[in-house]
Amino acid sequence: MVGAFDWTERERFMIEVEHLTKRYGEFTALKGISFTANPGQVTGFLGPNGAGKTTTMRILTGFTPPSSGRAVVAGYDVFNQSMDVRKRVGYLPENVPLYRDMTARGFLHYMGEIRGVKNLRQKVDDVLARVALLDRAESRIRTLSKGMRQRVGLAQALLHDPEVLILDEPTIGLDPLQVLELRALVRELGRDHTLLFSTHILSEVEQVCDRVIIIDQGRIVASGSPFELRAELERGGRVLVRADAPADAVAALLGTVPGVALAEAANDGVVVTPVSAEVDPRPELARAVVQQGWRLIELRPVAVNLEEIFLELTRQEQADMSIADVAMVDVAETETTEL
Repeated sequence: MVGAFDWTERERFMIEVEHLTKRYGEFTALKGISFTANPGQVTGFLGPNGAGKTTTMRILTGFTPPSSGRAVVAGYDVFNQSMDVRKRVGYLPENVPLYRDMTARGFLHYMGEIRGVKNLRQKVDDVLARVALLDRAESRIRTLSKGMRQRVGLAQALLHDPEVLILDEPTIGLDPLQVLELRALVRELGRDHTLLFSTHILSEVEQVCDRVIIIDQGRIVASGSPFELRAELERGGRVLVRADAPADAVAALLGTVPGVALAEAANDGVVVTPVSAEVDPRPELARAVVQQGWRLIELRPVAVNLEEIFLELTRQEQADMSIADVAMVDVAETETTEL
């Protein structure tokens, strides 16, 4: 979990959040979260529906004030310097607010005029080309597919050339091909912008993001690169054992080894689960196999993917969460965002 940081070192970070709290009446959607994002980094904000992702993003973009805590974007305080933050942030909300009777070009011109964008005609052409919509620039938005409408929304977020891009569930509702195209675009945008990318789709984070922040029930439960999170969970985790003997026989033997909670035969060997993360059963497992007269072929930690990390970290949190709590979070997170 990310702890507090030294605010005198703010030039090191593009997004800084410390002890951020948001309450909706008696319900607390964010419970003192802290995290940072470095310049030029794609940070995945991962969590189940109702975890607090959208609330955090609305605070960072100035749409919603926090109840307490502090947030700084591009060196400006979100609460006290909101207009400065908005000039430097491009925001794509989950439900993109578009004027459907406008053309894509007309909508972008309208948004650019509101923001006071200079060289607007050229900027509109540039962002339309960047999101691969130049050939549909004169189409009315209501005639565009969901994926193309998402691209129009992304184009308006890019129009003022922001330092920070905040994308809230940008691939939700898209077909598989549109998802692949948008992910590729997000990876490209990450070269030039600091990007906070919210999703509850695990594969997106591994494919797109440099760093992962996992949030559940308003608390950050883990952060780090996908590699770091896998390494952390693999330490003291499940172990794969392969020996020159039937898997069922190996599993029966290893299930009796001290420190082993479970030994299950798998297609490629036996998966052993220790009684706790503090126990490393590998020395005893190796000894048991050799003493049985079998050859030990392989003994290694089971590879952990992001889905397993996510389930492991949020399982207890979800078990404690009531149906009423879930409903209250959903209400808070689905408030209508207006332009």
